[in-house]
Amino acid sequence: MILINLLPHREAARKRRKDMFNVGLGLSALIGVVMAGLIYLWYLNEMSSQQDKNQILRAEITNFDNQIKEIAGLESEIAALRARQQAVEDLQADRNMPVHLLTELVRQLPEGVYINSMRQDGQSVALQGVAQSNERVSELLRNLSTQSMWLTRPELVEIVAGSVNVTPRDQRRVANFKINVKLLRAGEVGGNPPAAAASASAANAVVASTSPAAK
Repeated sequence: MILINLLPHREAARKRRKDMFNVGLGLSALIGVVMAGLIYLWYLNEMSSQQDKNQILRAEITNFDNQIKEIAGLESEIAALRARQQAVEDLQADRNMPVHLLTELVRQLPEGVYINSMRQDGQSVALQGVAQSNERVSELLRNLSTQSMWLTRPELVEIVAGSVNVTPRDQRRVANFKINVKLLRAGEVGGNPPAAAASASAANAVVASTSPAAK
């Protein structure tokens, strides 16, 4: 017997394939949504973790900034203490400076030179006096520049010819001078610089040039 299928089997097969395709498409979409959700949750977790790390870093940075400020404050306090210590040491050293000044002047004053006034301002000393001649002033400058341990950099400010009455009938010509000199502290004593000798030579030349014929 010959059997003939008169049902539309092609349309039924096409429908089954279409239904299977739709089911597969739906499953793919569902899997995609699930994957996207999982990825989104993973990113949220990573962002939250990174924010926590950033917060920790900000806290550490703030802590370091505070420590840096404390260190800067300590450094300023140390600098202030060192400045105070140096000031105390300078005061201790400066107490003996007048003694050294008077001692050196007694040692270095040549014969025939007299100091009328002396004024000290810190390490600067202004001398004003009278000498028998310009050559005596030149000798004083040389002594101060080359032989003194505590006095250095003598500078001749002024030298003026004058006269003094030895007796009512006897007058002698003298040289009135003004000299500035630097008084060294104890920590600076160690020999006069070579420039001091040069300045003394220059001052000697000035004295010689300003002397008419003082004897």
